[in-house]
Amino acid sequence: MSIVDSPLARRANRFRPDRLAEHDKILIIDFGSQVTQLIARRVREEKVYCEIVPFQKAEEALAVLHPKGVILSGGPASVLDANAPLAPAAVYEAGIPVLGICYGEQAMAKQLGGVVEGGHHREFGRAELLVTADSPLLEGTWRAGERYPVWMSHGDRVTRLPEGFRVIGTSANAPIAMIADEQRKFYATQFHLEVVHTPHGAALLRNFVRKIAGCSGDWSMRAFKQEAIERIRAQVGKGRVICGLSGGVDSAVTAVLIHEAVAEQLTCIFVDHGLLRLGEGEKVVSLFRNSYNIPLVHVEAERAFLDALSGVTDPEQKRKTIGKLFIDVFEEEARKLGGAEFLAQGTLYPDVIESVSFSGGPSVTIKSHHNVGGLPARMNMKLVEPLRELFKDEVRALGRELGLPEAFVGRHPFPGPGLAIRCPGEVTREKLDILRRADDIFIEEIRRAGLYDDIWQAFAALLPVRSVGVMGDYRTYDHVVALRAVSSTDGMTADFYPFDMKFIGHVASRIVNEVKGINRVVYDVTSKPPGTIEWE
Repeated sequence: MSIVDSPLARRANRFRPDRLAEHDKILIIDFGSQVTQLIARRVREEKVYCEIVPFQKAEEALAVLHPKGVILSGGPASVLDANAPLAPAAVYEAGIPVLGICYGEQAMAKQLGGVVEGGHHREFGRAELLVTADSPLLEGTWRAGERYPVWMSHGDRVTRLPEGFRVIGTSANAPIAMIADEQRKFYATQFHLEVVHTPHGAALLRNFVRKIAGCSGDWSMRAFKQEAIERIRAQVGKGRVICGLSGGVDSAVTAVLIHEAVAEQLTCIFVDHGLLRLGEGEKVVSLFRNSYNIPLVHVEAERAFLDALSGVTDPEQKRKTIGKLFIDVFEEEARKLGGAEFLAQGTLYPDVIESVSFSGGPSVTIKSHHNVGGLPARMNMKLVEPLRELFKDEVRALGRELGLPEAFVGRHPFPGPGLAIRCPGEVTREKLDILRRADDIFIEEIRRAGLYDDIWQAFAALLPVRSVGVMGDYRTYDHVVALRAVSSTDGMTADFYPFDMKFIGHVASRIVNEVKGINRVVYDVTSKPPGTIEWE
């Protein structure tokens, strides 16, 4: 009996119908790598739908999704550990292509009869790979006898091949760095294909997904839009839906998509907590009332949020305080509307991935302000989350497909807790007003220089220090603002944007001269995830 015809498959399909049956799919089994999401991004770039599941749920996902191929991710564990995470045997028995990456290579080798050993020289960072044989995995990219740069991150290594495999690539510290079993269409690499530090790594993934697994590449935003509308209508029926607007792209796209599906059955609630950028609230209200004529309740709740945040300095406590009060205010407004059966949220796929990551891995839940785990039971509402399958850039593409203005769709990401997490220490209206004006000047100058679309994210943050300075004939003791701008291809890692120092000087001069309460400006030149604020 095949895995797709097994009792497990039939049980799984009863609980979760396959909503994407008509699309070719790739299943990614997550062993806890920090960059597993990048594998999914590369697959989606090939217009192929994929899902990431923790290894504990891989067998059920295999039965439900009927993928045309499986990718095993990297991870921080050692396959030599007693309870090392492994892929279910069904993966290797399903008769479909399998690709192992880093830890995924070691797991594949061990499970299929090879040998993995520790205690050898570790290999982290850039390395050189010698291709020793041609293979369908390398077609049109790398050639036998040539050397290529790759990105390694491992301590253990494969020292004996499983039966049926051959070595097709080697490195100084990983003699078995790339392997292939052409008959079963099993492939594995010790290096990370998915990161930009492995040139042509995306091309190797393309070969696996499109040529070896045979996926057609039929995943498009136009198709997704129509399918999502049909799913929303089937889920909601004649019921009422309320959607919480945050001022960001995700909730806006969610609202417009649901409005296209069920029209007047939707009402949006915009809780203006006073932690938004300059003029943000007015833009949201104008867009939904004037451009889309979507019923909108605008709740001005700045005072309530500032009171709740009074004296709170811990950043995690800020997030929890904001999240709890947001739900309380939202629930009260929903009650005034006479209630609704459904609540719409702009949950994205990275949020879902983080919420289901296996315990102990680096990709454990980090977004405490997101409600991906469900709603308080007292709300008695069902969630509608039409963007759960999308990454941020796919949400932007969907927004364009729905006709949202480019100025809105292309905006830089903005965190749920808003300016509260860019204002270390206690949050006050005075500090927020100072920060808002500085941030607005920074963004205005970036737009004026034509750099906005080249930057993944840019913002100002108020530092928890004050600086003594001299302005004219007066000594000042005022705030210091930090400016941050990063470039990124995926939002997982980021590098500071290399502004010309004349530009930074001009922005700093404007901020100091125009924003009372600031006498010093610094530019953050660290490389780290886009939204990270280390000093918080």
